[in-house]
Amino acid sequence: MTRAAPPRPDDEMPDGPQEDPIRIGVSSCLLGREVRFDGGHKRDPFLTDLLGPFVEWVPVCPEVEMGLGIPRETIRLERDEAGIHLVAPKSGADHTRAMRRWAAQRVDALAGLGLAGYVLKKDSPSCGMERVKVYPRASEPGSGAASHAQPTKDGRGVFASVLMDALPLLPVEEEGRLHDPRLRENFVERLFAGRRLRRLFAGRWTVGDLVAFHTAHKLTLLAHGAEAYRALGRLVAEAKALPRAELRARYERGFMEALRTIATTRKHTNVLQHAVGFFKRDLDDASRAELVQLVDDYRRGLVPLVVPVTLIRHHARRTGAAYLLGQTYLEPHPKELMLRNHV
Repeated sequence: MTRAAPPRPDDEMPDGPQEDPIRIGVSSCLLGREVRFDGGHKRDPFLTDLLGPFVEWVPVCPEVEMGLGIPRETIRLERDEAGIHLVAPKSGADHTRAMRRWAAQRVDALAGLGLAGYVLKKDSPSCGMERVKVYPRASEPGSGAASHAQPTKDGRGVFASVLMDALPLLPVEEEGRLHDPRLRENFVERLFAGRRLRRLFAGRWTVGDLVAFHTAHKLTLLAHGAEAYRALGRLVAEAKALPRAELRARYERGFMEALRTIATTRKHTNVLQHAVGFFKRDLDDASRAELVQLVDDYRRGLVPLVVPVTLIRHHARRTGAAYLLGQTYLEPHPKELMLRNHV
């Protein structure tokens, strides 16, 4: 897949969009667009250079798109008895209602694009996902009386709140958190797994199709949590007894919520050991001992996850281990992203 030209805010999709793209909403400034209050940007190299070739971006700048100019007065979150407001402290202008009204319309339009995920700008009073500064509101609008008051860091951007409330299953991250290798790998894994899930339900599907999908993702689900793994297994086991719409809704919700849980070293080790068990009759003693040692080296933090997974994939191909070869866990996202080289 090659990267399409980034669409403009008023031009959601580029000409000739690729079939079944991984379409991701993103704060425009993270792509290098000069839309910030000071006319600058916050281009993020991971998004533009590494992830970009595999996705189709849908850039959004809430502040510009709702009508604020470039450059513009700074805005921030302020709290009073009535709740949290989006305020320009110098002039006292309150943009809360306008932002919420615009955000509801914009998110409704975004939902129709089949987004696979969203990357927000950290710390932004409109786009921040978490820990955004919230100041006590001045008693007189525009007085600046609260300018030097100590803020709390418990807010969420107004647009981000509308987005996440309206699309609770959508994988959402902010670029600051994506500097963490585990959070980055988790987010990208959810993007590609979500696309596979959408493909499953895109047309006519059977219970057999769902069983095949679930079987292919068993090790992936186990890496995120045994409880969710078992719960989805029970759901699939009773699939024929459920109305189709209910079955689809429950599986989609359970699957995406399961992958939201971070796969830890301990959980990955459990999955790797489980995979090694498939070779007990097909590997010679030396090869099996090497594989067991690599799994333990991963558990101890001596090698990254990609090392034992690569050897397991090699042995699976050599021995024709059909079950393992069908597991998305062995290659959940493009190797070019090198995400498992760092976890």
